[in-house]
Amino acid sequence: MDEWQVEYTEAVARRESSQAETVTANRGWWDREATDYLAEHGSFLGDCDLVWGPEGWTEEDLHVLGDPAALEGRTVLEFGAGGAQGGRWCASRGARIVSTDLSAGMLGTARTIDDRTDGPAPLLAQADATRLPFADASFDIVFSAYGATPFVADSAGLMVELARVLRPGGLLAFSTTHPVRWAFPDVPGPEGLTANASYFDERPYVEASWDEASYVEHHRTMGHRIAELVEAGLVLRAVHEPEWPQDNTEVWGGWSPLRGQHLPGTAIFVATRPA
Repeated sequence: MDEWQVEYTEAVARRESSQAETVTANRGWWDREATDYLAEHGSFLGDCDLVWGPEGWTEEDLHVLGDPAALEGRTVLEFGAGGAQGGRWCASRGARIVSTDLSAGMLGTARTIDDRTDGPAPLLAQADATRLPFADASFDIVFSAYGATPFVADSAGLMVELARVLRPGGLLAFSTTHPVRWAFPDVPGPEGLTANASYFDERPYVEASWDEASYVEHHRTMGHRIAELVEAGLVLRAVHEPEWPQDNTEVWGGWSPLRGQHLPGTAIFVATRPA
């Protein structure tokens, strides 16, 4: 190898990653992957649907946010919105909705969907969910389907920020990878059914190129997720662990019908800010 040539390396590791490194890595990753992500998963997620996870359960099925008719006139924030499919669903029920995402690329896919659909659409804003550009007590409902929560290092700070923008009596709901999944290989086949890591190891999963992180995902145990909500001054109302529907044959990364028969894939946390 000539002395001016540098060998390109990619690495995957469980190691610490700061908030700053995580934000930079994940903003870049989602910007690069946004178009392909929409092409791959867009039909599953729909254009105007709130799908809580790879199991395919929607808000129409679960009513995590309550009675859909009660969304009329409510002020709602969707954080980590991606293509803002959930925000679009809320807007169609009469909510005043803002959908935010760290990635300009993902918000670009939201505008693409807006251009091809009729009906009301959410206001879009680029924002780090741990530093939201909104006043205290701005929203009646704050929610996210797999957005932001697993992609921030300071998840305790995220809960504090979400609590800050909630009005007294307001509702917070978010879904994320079920914590127990971190003890198992992230593969859809039988090898994904045997635990090979410690559930209690909360070091994040980091992909790196040229020794710089290119993608980071963070793990918290169930106990720590709940503790972060409580310490933010919120009251935990429910934790949903949706089962895999028999009619869902979709394989999405490590999620699959096989694993769904044996392991929870998604956890949905629901909390309120005391009145």
